[in-house]
Amino acid sequence: MTAQRHVFPFRFSPAYRLAALPFGVTSSTACVIVTDVALHIRFGPWRLTTDLDNIAEAEEVRGPYAFVKTAGPAHLSLADRGITFATNRDGGVCVRFRTPVPAIDPLHLIGHPTATVTVARPDQLLARLA
Repeated sequence: MTAQRHVFPFRFSPAYRLAALPFGVTSSTACVIVTDVALHIRFGPWRLTTDLDNIAEAEEVRGPYAFVKTAGPAHLSLADRGITFATNRDGGVCVRFRTPVPAIDPLHLIGHPTATVTVARPDQLLARLA
């Protein structure tokens, strides 16, 4: 049986595309992939991978997001250690993990309890994660 692999591209707004470019985040280096067993997020040089069993819930989140808090590289929330991978200010999907997962730092010292992604089709990502 062939393993399922669903790719969800990010939706870039022009301002976010420009802000992300110096960090290596482009439409060809950023996507969310859901397989039969895992969630993979690629955002330029940043990576987040976790088993689907580690996902407690996923929900749609609406913007507008503050440009300075979300544009460019991956962003760490100082309030809750969540990570945001944003390519527009309109909204996306927030995934909550049972056990925090690393992504923002290369030594994997920080675990993120949530990850927010601004994919082009949040409804389809939510359906796949349900």
